[in-house]
Amino acid sequence: MEPDLFTAAAEDRQEKDPSSSPLAVRMRPRVLDEVVGQQHLLKPGSPLRRLVEGSGGPAGASSVILWGPPGTGKTTLAYVVSKATNKRFVELSAITAGVKEVRAVIESARRATGGFGKETVLFLDEIHRFSKAQQDSLLPAVENRWVTLIAATTENPYFSIISPLLSRSLLLTLEPLTDDDLRSLLRRALTEERGLGGAVTLPEDAEAHLLRIAGGDARRALTALEAAAGAAIATGEAEITLETVEATVDRAAVKYDRDGDQHYDVASALIKSIRGSDVDAALHYLARMIEAGEDPRFIARRLMISASEDIGLADPTALPTAVAAAQAVAMIGFPEAALTLSHATIALALAPKSNAATLAISAAREDVRKGLAGPVPAHLRDGHYQGAAKLGHAQGYVYPHDVQGGIAAQQYAPDAVRDRRYYTPTRYGAEARYADVVERVRERLGRFGESAEPS
Repeated sequence: MEPDLFTAAAEDRQEKDPSSSPLAVRMRPRVLDEVVGQQHLLKPGSPLRRLVEGSGGPAGASSVILWGPPGTGKTTLAYVVSKATNKRFVELSAITAGVKEVRAVIESARRATGGFGKETVLFLDEIHRFSKAQQDSLLPAVENRWVTLIAATTENPYFSIISPLLSRSLLLTLEPLTDDDLRSLLRRALTEERGLGGAVTLPEDAEAHLLRIAGGDARRALTALEAAAGAAIATGEAEITLETVEATVDRAAVKYDRDGDQHYDVASALIKSIRGSDVDAALHYLARMIEAGEDPRFIARRLMISASEDIGLADPTALPTAVAAAQAVAMIGFPEAALTLSHATIALALAPKSNAATLAISAAREDVRKGLAGPVPAHLRDGHYQGAAKLGHAQGYVYPHDVQGGIAAQQYAPDAVRDRRYYTPTRYGAEARYADVVERVRERLGRFGESAEPS
């Protein structure tokens, strides 16, 4: 039998005994109008909508790659396509399938197209687990449209999917579901017959905790709701209390409003603890943000800012560490992203501190705002266009690489700020080296009179 995403036997069993399937499966949308979130991918004329509506002709629906975190609806969208389209729908998982299975599906699709005029949609889950050779086996079928590919991945496709396959497909990015999206889904699951059928109610504080637990993941939200509802029903309760949710998911409610004061207060405390080199306090606030379902990208952005604002050249590796953490977080998501954020937080908290770079650009910008600018010295101006030499542009410029030591003693700053000193390095960490270098360079350039400090 051909591999199928949702077999007829499973569907028949679900219809006869809905409770035999997990709540997340029972609540899976059956039509596009039931899909929550990802509306940017479902507009009229979009590739996914055209797949569902069976649009064909000379501009048939393209193969697509769905990229997004777990629980954002990749499999759900494939399921909707499988239910709505009259095309053959075949499913493979890169975890269990190989080149042999892919070639069998392609050959079957070619026969169906040639013999019966029936097009095939191939859903390939976890495509990033396929090797380069395995992904290569898809190319002829996608290019010749023997199959329309819907591939799903949680990994950055620019790193995990071969370029030829990317160029033959449309890349569609799924976003984490918003709290409003998940709230709508939870309330639908509570009331609809295929869900919990009104057996229990969910007060606001318990609902808010489920939203924090979910972290934008619909599957996680529905799984937690099902566990909490089961516990409430087992004890004869008509309401799922906050205590019941905490007990069933083994996760305490963290007082944290992602849209209110707690969001900014805890984020501020994290950065100030890093600035103060208290690694344990920094980890505490990081844990609070993670457990409350904070967007890991927000945390990573704050760490990148801290690396420049509070560490700078005292540890030149701090910013690359924070940037690498942000890139890793974008690629892997929670829960593993917590390890990366911990790595970066510890490194930043224990790094030597300097705000010299922060003060330097602040002082320079302040002078510019005051009007201390003036014309660029003529010898520094662009001399590459016709007529520049007649204007005196670039005349007399000394190329530093032609000078012993690589430092040409000529005026670089405009007259208005010629003697301004913006960068004052500390003697902390690696910046001590820069402190020595900057003094030698300034002396060589012959800069600064008596009034050297910016006022």
